[in-house]
Amino acid sequence: MTVVKINAITVPADAGDELARRFAARAGAVDGQAGFEGFELLQPADGRTQWLVVTHWRDEESFAAWVASPSFAHGHAGADRPAPGGGPVSVASELWSYTVAGGSPGRRG
Repeated sequence: MTVVKINAITVPADAGDELARRFAARAGAVDGQAGFEGFELLQPADGRTQWLVVTHWRDEESFAAWVASPSFAHGHAGADRPAPGGGPVSVASELWSYTVAGGSPGRRG
């Protein structure tokens, strides 16, 4: 059963571009992880300050193995580094967990 993990990151208004740049620099880093099914970085389009990092995993064990891996530690090293202007890139984050209860495959691609 697919597990969805959403990291809701609160980002100051002037730091969104830096957050997107950091994610782009790591693009594909998790792709080879066993059980990983996909990733999206969602930028708010309605005035909210929370960006969403949405990942899909085969199961909870696959996600837990990635969090415990050296790849996770390496990918998150320096996440607390300030933005170029000196302010924080994020001020809070919250991990949400879901399982897929229904839907359709759509036309992803």
